[in-house]
Amino acid sequence: MLMPTIYEPQEDSFLLQEVVKQFAYGKVLDIGTGSGIQAFTAAKLPLVKSVLAIDINPEAIENLSNLVDKPAKVKTKVSDLFSRVKDKYDTIIFNPPYLPQDSGIMDLALYGGKKGWEVSARFFAQAGKFLDSKGQILFLFSSYTNKEKIDEIIRHNLFEFEQVASEKFDFFEELLVYRIKKSNVLRQLEKKKITGIKFLAKGKRGIVFEGKWKSKRVAIKTMNPNSTAIGRIDNEAKWLVILNKHKIGAQFYFSGQDYLVMEFLAGERIDAWIGKQHRQDKVKIVNLILDLLKQCYEMDKLKMSKEEMHHPYKHILILSKKKTVKPVMIDFERCHNTNKPTNVTQFLEFICRMEKELKRRGINFSVSEIRGLAQEYRESENIKAILGYF
Repeated sequence: MLMPTIYEPQEDSFLLQEVVKQFAYGKVLDIGTGSGIQAFTAAKLPLVKSVLAIDINPEAIENLSNLVDKPAKVKTKVSDLFSRVKDKYDTIIFNPPYLPQDSGIMDLALYGGKKGWEVSARFFAQAGKFLDSKGQILFLFSSYTNKEKIDEIIRHNLFEFEQVASEKFDFFEELLVYRIKKSNVLRQLEKKKITGIKFLAKGKRGIVFEGKWKSKRVAIKTMNPNSTAIGRIDNEAKWLVILNKHKIGAQFYFSGQDYLVMEFLAGERIDAWIGKQHRQDKVKIVNLILDLLKQCYEMDKLKMSKEEMHHPYKHILILSKKKTVKPVMIDFERCHNTNKPTNVTQFLEFICRMEKELKRRGINFSVSEIRGLAQEYRESENIKAILGYF
């Protein structure tokens, strides 16, 4: 591996140094220490107990170790980010390589990857494990790194941040320093002993993470901070408790303020699954449709509406294991009580929309007859005729 040069203090170092003077405390970890400017600055502060200065460059660590006037509080170690770090810290300082890679120039002290943010992404994916529950990260980056991407990386690792310093050096570049802490959700999940948390997907109203709890792979759903919908996570948790009693939805484990934890489902969207089937799989597809109609009927009996059953492409996962196929509904944050639920009739409309795909697989039906059955169901709430049709 090409070793970086030792990064000598420059404008970014001095800007971060002022923030370190203001905020650093407790047990401090200085990552990518380079010349040691942040480590030595922190060591002089009365609220700082100890400092571990690490760098991927052995030459930088050797130089710091040989300094006669190195503060006694400072210990040094060669480490690629957290690879040789064991403890938790109150303050983590990181002035990463943040420039997008220039063609033909290799310097790990300057370039943070092809787009400039890749090293920072690696850092935040690991940082939670080494940061105390109430600790802080003092993090500097450049506007060249793509501020929107850095903000997204931080949020997708369940941290929250505030900008505490900035400085413009020319018309094009601005240096920014964030003070970053664990979000309330992350602290709650850690108390519940959930480990290995990582971003999975983002929707309009929620963000989904995966993790491990009691040796189980779990899905964690949190509120999307950009959503104006309030209380959706609590609403979904409430309905999952009810629906699980009727064997509907992913298994619910527990919830807290702004999050819920449930069974992790590794499945395919219903349209993708149907698209892979052949004419000889007709019985399998019909059984799947019947299973989902029965689930929709149970929800109708509960006088609740899911809202998305006429367009459920993202809301039904198909779990295939050997010869068994199991459809599982997901995303219940919009569920609500109603005297006229429409889950069955909405799903019948979905079947009508899938007419061409289903007929290719040998499942022949009349759209007008299906819609006629839907109308009869609205009047009688009798599911037998619909189930008998298929």
